[in-house]
Amino acid sequence: MRVHDLAEPYPFVTTDDDAMDAARMLAEQSLPALLVLGADGQPHAIVPGSQLIRQLLPAYVAEDPALACVVGERHDGELAERLAGLTVAEWAPRRLYPPPVVGPDARPMEVAALMARTHSPLVAVIERDGDQVMLLGTVTAARLMQHFIAAAGL
Repeated sequence: MRVHDLAEPYPFVTTDDDAMDAARMLAEQSLPALLVLGADGQPHAIVPGSQLIRQLLPAYVAEDPALACVVGERHDGELAERLAGLTVAEWAPRRLYPPPVVGPDARPMEVAALMARTHSPLVAVIERDGDQVMLLGTVTAARLMQHFIAAAGL
């Protein structure tokens, strides 16, 4: 089995899209991560939802979670307000979340190892044609687990 057989379409945003719209998409579709494409259509970043939320937290709460008890619920709405006026690139900078990618001929075990190493619940499957890169789809952790369970005959 090759990864091109496991790849599926996945919703994406671009670096120039509105961060609030991206957050809504993530929430409404219950996505495990945000797939961000650059203006050239190539994978720019894959950011797990937990890390997108971390970007919203005040630094002092992220560094010391015990302070979250002190802050209280009255500030919950302020977290989403931090997205106002931001682009996706400003919310999820590439330097923090380089996209894990594989070619279409990669094996499922290679994808599993890449997911484990990068802590990413999804991997982009790309095909290169010279300098051009085309996104073929993605493999999510759930899809990979389905494959492994089926391969075990369970």
